Amino acid sequence: MCVLVVGGMDKLVEDYVKAGEQMGVKLKVFTKRVTDFPSKIGGVDALIVFTNKVSHPAKNQAVKFSKKTNKPIFLCHSCGVCSLKNALKELKYAIEQKR
Repeated sequence: MCVLVVGGMDKLVEDYVKAGEQMGVKLKVFTKRVTDFPSKIGGVDALIVFTNKVSHPAKNQAVKFSKKTNKPIFLCHSCGVCSLKNALKELKYAIEQKR
């Protein structure tokens, strides 16, 4: 499973990736604004957006992409590692229910 994380803190990227690996999830993390967002996403199964550490346009792009591709999205206000783990649990459950 591959999940895109939008937002968060630069200093926590390694911690995010480690937490994802521990849960058996590959993470792509974009903490800064990315040009040509849809082409850089690639094949992801779900999205997590840390809404307190991301611009409104970036959040809107992620939501639009999610709706267009029918991928689950989890909007989370806080951007800590525990919040990421909880979001991953929710997304894993949602994806399993789809199957």
